[in-house]
Amino acid sequence: MGNRTIVTGASGAMGEAAVRALARDGRSVVMACRNLEKAEAVRSRILADLPGADISIGRLDLSSLDSVRAFADSLGQEPVSGLFNNAGVISRGYSLTGDGLENTFAVNYFGPFLLTRLLLPLMDPEASIVNMISLTCRYVSVTEKSLRPSADEFSQLGTYARSKLALLRFSRELARRNPGLHINLADPGIVNSNMIDLGHWFDPLADILFRPFCKSPERGVQPALLALASDARNRYFVGRKSMDIPARFDDPDLDLRLWEETERILSM
Repeated sequence: MGNRTIVTGASGAMGEAAVRALARDGRSVVMACRNLEKAEAVRSRILADLPGADISIGRLDLSSLDSVRAFADSLGQEPVSGLFNNAGVISRGYSLTGDGLENTFAVNYFGPFLLTRLLLPLMDPEASIVNMISLTCRYVSVTEKSLRPSADEFSQLGTYARSKLALLRFSRELARRNPGLHINLADPGIVNSNMIDLGHWFDPLADILFRPFCKSPERGVQPALLALASDARNRYFVGRKSMDIPARFDDPDLDLRLWEETERILSM
């Protein structure tokens, strides 16, 4: 089995920490990034410390379905042993992508859904797929209608939480359909990164009072790294341990309905 691992959002704080750790472990890492200039700067920093690391960069804009398809095509036929769906966004306002999807759902859910589905034929028989979710999932619910919120239904944190819950439910159905793969969830907790800059007047105050207590990116990415290296299946990784996915998320019928509605939206 090969060791090629794909990390989305690899130029961000946790993405860089993940790439560095995976490269240090001898993995061949593909940095899937929207901003190639920023990605090259990250790659250069890591190679300065790990000169022999096998790190490549591919352009991936998860807000564009065409970009997702182009990235998948660019990978050729070399097997994939790991996929870390790390990229995420908390959109400050309501906007639609060129595909007519709300931007938060496009980046956090539809893009990873399509990418994962396209890469399945390349996956090693026991490859690992880790989807980064959020503790905010426990405070919301999601239905088929949630996948395409209107401007009136949009809220910065609520839409983000629902998009991550949709990703969780995709993971559950994906695991049912691919029992041989190691498909797990990772929750980083609250991490000191650009993701917690919400664009509000109180952000500077939060930086002083709140940010010092957030996890470092290196700590935040630990659950995902443990999941990528684990033989576990359908587990929820948080901190340095894994657990059963909480029973409140057990709804196979809803998982299937969301999967089918997503396929319809993406015309798959």
